[in-house]
Amino acid sequence: MLWARWTCTQARRLPIEGVAYITGPNTGVHREMPVSRLKFESLPHAIFLQRVTAQTPATSLEARLGQGAFLALRLVDLLAADREPAPSDAFHYQWVATDRFCRELRAAATEGAHVHGIAASASDAHRLNDRRLIAPALLAYGHYLEDGMRLDEALDVLWTLVQVGGAQLSSPDAVAVRLRLARVNRKQSRFDEAEAAYVEAGELAAAAGDRYSELLSRIGRANTLLGRGNLAEAERCLQSILADARVAGQRDAEARAEHGIGVALVHMGQPADAIPHVWRGFELFEDEESRLRALGDLGIMLLMVGNVTAAEHALTEVVKRGGTNETVSNALIELMHCASSRGDRVGFARWRERCDARVADMPPNIRADFYMKQGIGLARFGQSRKAETLMEQALQLASGAGLHEFEFRIERIKNGLRDCESLLHGETTAAAEPVFDTQELREVSASLAQLAG
Repeated sequence: MLWARWTCTQARRLPIEGVAYITGPNTGVHREMPVSRLKFESLPHAIFLQRVTAQTPATSLEARLGQGAFLALRLVDLLAADREPAPSDAFHYQWVATDRFCRELRAAATEGAHVHGIAASASDAHRLNDRRLIAPALLAYGHYLEDGMRLDEALDVLWTLVQVGGAQLSSPDAVAVRLRLARVNRKQSRFDEAEAAYVEAGELAAAAGDRYSELLSRIGRANTLLGRGNLAEAERCLQSILADARVAGQRDAEARAEHGIGVALVHMGQPADAIPHVWRGFELFEDEESRLRALGDLGIMLLMVGNVTAAEHALTEVVKRGGTNETVSNALIELMHCASSRGDRVGFARWRERCDARVADMPPNIRADFYMKQGIGLARFGQSRKAETLMEQALQLASGAGLHEFEFRIERIKNGLRDCESLLHGETTAAAEPVFDTQELREVSASLAQLAG
């Protein structure tokens, strides 16, 4: 415990600087890893100690979870192949101190269980001299952090697995960590790094005869094109992947390609063409979370083409079935947006209250979306002053989190806030001319009505 306290104390004494970068070892993924403000050269994983702020004191659960993650990852570092093996007694001493600290967190929060699991897996890997044993815990924690939009922390955890696991990782784990690294980088708009990781994952998958992961790598690269704004090329790639997935009988890859094509078409301004693709993705997906994400996207697209009723059917089903915090929060926000588009003050207030109850757990991008759409709703109901305040909150949040697309969109809406007709031009609104005049779209609407019961 003394070692744990000393290490955390030393980390808190590090000077604060601007954004720093370190270059990871040559593992094929050539990238600079963001390490935020603390000097990572002297103390790896210090990003977790940044949870200690003026608003979050060192004794808070949030801060202690960060300290626990830091300690567990420092224990994992001792297993790296490129460093001198730690003497057994030294490793044991560090393990006992880390375990004592992390064990207290295990029952306090889901994240605490992840952190303690990492420490336990490091102990097992050291005892059995098998670094592969650290992979499940690190992959699970990286996924958890990504879901919570703690993307820099997720990168730190995933990169640790690449560094420490090295060539000893099993083929599935080596592919999985690179696919996850690529995904997290893509979410941060770090497209060069994402593409490099996707390429390496695809090469490893092909060498292992893993057709499914190879298709996932290609889908990821297409999504990277989408993020770069190369919409037509992204859609072309996804169509090719869709054909190959069908031939290979890879149902999940086929579902992801269909969903991806729909997203590309929406960005190209073709929501009516996108909807059937996303619906087919929903029908093909077998895991519940992917189905719920597809339903949520369907709700947004249906609102874009003016079919508020069908949109509400899709979004209500997402809320009813549950899912991750991100999926449900997005659905609740869109239901609030649907209500304001129909002029339903009571429904708007009800969904807004549901969103308010979750706002503390919303990552910055979702919270900014909530404030923005709440502001749009208040403007629709003639409460321009309150709407302006919310838009300013959304703008500040988006700016602080580096959400540039949100910033541009919020600024555009703010500039015409007093003229609701003007501000909603191009936004999702029931006032748009409905285009539900094709057989495919009518079938989707009918299917959603049946799904909603």
